[in-house]
Amino acid sequence: MKNILIVEDDKVISDELKNLLDNAGYNGIILKDFDNSLEEVKKINPDLILLDINIPKLNGELVLQKIRKESNVPIIMVTSKNSEADEVLSMSYGADDYITKPYNPTILLLRINAIFKRMENKNDVLTYNNLVVDPKKGIIKNEKKELILTKNEMIIFTFLLFNRGNIVTRDDLMTDLWNNNEYINDNALNVNISRLRTKLTDFGYEDAIETRKGQGYILK
Repeated sequence: MKNILIVEDDKVISDELKNLLDNAGYNGIILKDFDNSLEEVKKINPDLILLDINIPKLNGELVLQKIRKESNVPIIMVTSKNSEADEVLSMSYGADDYITKPYNPTILLLRINAIFKRMENKNDVLTYNNLVVDPKKGIIKNEKKELILTKNEMIIFTFLLFNRGNIVTRDDLMTDLWNNNEYINDNALNVNISRLRTKLTDFGYEDAIETRKGQGYILK
C-alpha cells in the first residue's frame, strides 16, 4: 500500500483528503507537526506528498525546495492559489503536479495514479496494441520495423499511454514535459503532437490520438 502524506493545515480538508485516499486504496497520513515539518516528512518517508502552499511556519514552496535538496519523492501542490506565477514557481522548484482548490477528487486520484505509473514504468518496455514501446531507446516497433520518436514525442506518447482511455489536457502534457526538463511553449506542443500523429499514421495507426475540442486528447 502506498503511503501519501497530506501537508495541509485545514483540518476539514485534510480529513477529506485522507478519506478520499483511504477509500482509493492508499494510506493517507496527515502531517500534525508544522513546527518540524521537514523532519516529520523525513521520518514518515512517504511515497507521495500532497503539499499546500499556505501552511504554518514554512511556506509550502520553501518546504518543497528543501525536500528537493534531499529527495525525489513525488509532490503534488494542492492549493487555493490559482495564478500562473504560483504554478510556474512550484514546478520550477520541483513539484510533479499542481492542482487548485476546490479540486475534483476524481481528477486528483487520476493524477496520483499517473505519477505512480510513470515511476513504475519510467524505463520499462511498454506495449501499445501489437507494438513494443521502449522509452529508454526512444522507439516504437513491431516484428517488421521500428519507429524512432524524438524525446518530446516519446514523453507525450507515454503520458497518453499511461492515461489511455482518459482525456489528457494540454496543461497535463505541458506539465509532464516540464517535469522532464523539456520547456516548450504552446505552439511547440502543437508541432510535437502533429509530428507524432504523422509518424503513427505512417506506421499504420491513423487517428490513434483523438482530439476532444476544448478538453484535450485521448489515446485510443
